[in-house]
Amino acid sequence: MEYRLAGTKPNPWPGRLPWPPAFLLHLGGSARERSQKAMSEQTVERGHRCFAAAWNWISIPGERSLGKRIRRRLLGDLEGRVLEIGIGTGHSFTYYPASADVVATEPDPHMLKRAQQRLAEIGKTNIELRQAPAERLPFDDASFDHVVSTLVLCTVADQARALAEALRVLKPGGTFRFWEHIRNDRSGFWGRSQDVIRPVWSWLGGGCQLNRRTKDAIEAAGFRIEWLEEDTRFPLNPVIYGVARPG
Repeated sequence: MEYRLAGTKPNPWPGRLPWPPAFLLHLGGSARERSQKAMSEQTVERGHRCFAAAWNWISIPGERSLGKRIRRRLLGDLEGRVLEIGIGTGHSFTYYPASADVVATEPDPHMLKRAQQRLAEIGKTNIELRQAPAERLPFDDASFDHVVSTLVLCTVADQARALAEALRVLKPGGTFRFWEHIRNDRSGFWGRSQDVIRPVWSWLGGGCQLNRRTKDAIEAAGFRIEWLEEDTRFPLNPVIYGVARPG
């Protein structure tokens, strides 16, 4: 079923882009939030065909520099059963050691298809792909030694619920390893700039909300941050990465 607001035109590109774009919706407060959530949940089901097709090219600069260093640090020593939520097109695959038994989930069917292709190309046999949203993980409580989230919590429809699910499936002594966009609260100018461009950024960027306070959300979900580093070299798009444990 296609989602659209009353009085708007039908989507001219059904199954590809949400319509109307978020930056054309001039709704107030909770009404806007409900509309955005409904659109986000529906978009998860049909995916972002165009964004998935472009993501490997868009992400090349970041993956070759910052991404390579962060992924090696977060993933290189993993052992046991590992869950990665929101695998995207599979940038993490090559960084997992043979000692890790990985289950990688992705809700977007177009991203998942590209992840399957990448996995087949590299030939790793210790990674299993599953289609599932981070907010509804089809796994038992305390069933993973580690949970990994890289550039995912900016995009999920319900961040608090996704973090609660990560905590639920993680063993008491396990680790939650993350690399995420955050709001730039170190600069009033850049933080407000993120707020202003967020609707357009989200529409173009597959639902990414670049101004979320994700560190606070991780702690509020019941995690205790063991270590964290912040990279602000790009003030419009700073990131944090680190390791947390169940608090």
